[in-house]
Amino acid sequence: MKTVIFDLDGTLADTSRDLIAAANACFRDLGHGDVLDPLADAATAFRGGRAMLTLGFSRVAPGDASAAIEAQYPRLLQSYGQNIDTHTVMYPGAVEAVEGLRAAGYRVGVCTNKPEGLAEELLQRLGVRDLFAALVGADTLPVRKPNPEPYVETVARVGGDVAQSLLIGDTVTDRETARAAGVPCVLVTFGPEGRAVEAMAPEGLLEDYAALPEVVRGLIG
Repeated sequence: MKTVIFDLDGTLADTSRDLIAAANACFRDLGHGDVLDPLADAATAFRGGRAMLTLGFSRVAPGDASAAIEAQYPRLLQSYGQNIDTHTVMYPGAVEAVEGLRAAGYRVGVCTNKPEGLAEELLQRLGVRDLFAALVGADTLPVRKPNPEPYVETVARVGGDVAQSLLIGDTVTDRETARAAGVPCVLVTFGPEGRAVEAMAPEGLLEDYAALPEVVRGLIG
């Protein structure tokens, strides 16, 4: 079966403001105030919690902050879980595009580096969990993207065929995951990176979700 697997943060949903808020909660607890900016640092937010903490500590305590990052990471996850959908929204047209793929017979799933429990909670709160036949998160398997195993597992769980599948994402992690799995990669251009993602040489670019059916057909039929 032809299959389309989506990344979550920065691809299906704009989660950046809630992610930045969770990281800033850590820095406020440490007496630094709000270190990260919701707009300027949105691209870092989509690279994950540790990336946000790394950036923040580079601004307030230059040097090796690895111990501090690991110490604050559970606090970040706790804060994020408590406020996971305060500002988060699905990107315009995403729901309709996924529904269209399903109606056309494609299998659809989510493969994310967000912890599975948080991803499950967010999709439930956004009212879209039922659109996806499978969800694989950062801790579902012993490895995470860009290792191809989470992607392959997601395709298997939706009953698809890796040879007839593609990954839609927004970062170099998604690009490398698709390359490792030997499948086409489509990167969105409506995130903070904009058309800069073109430099990663994806097989497709997605300007907006209205163009999704054409892009998918052009790559896997």
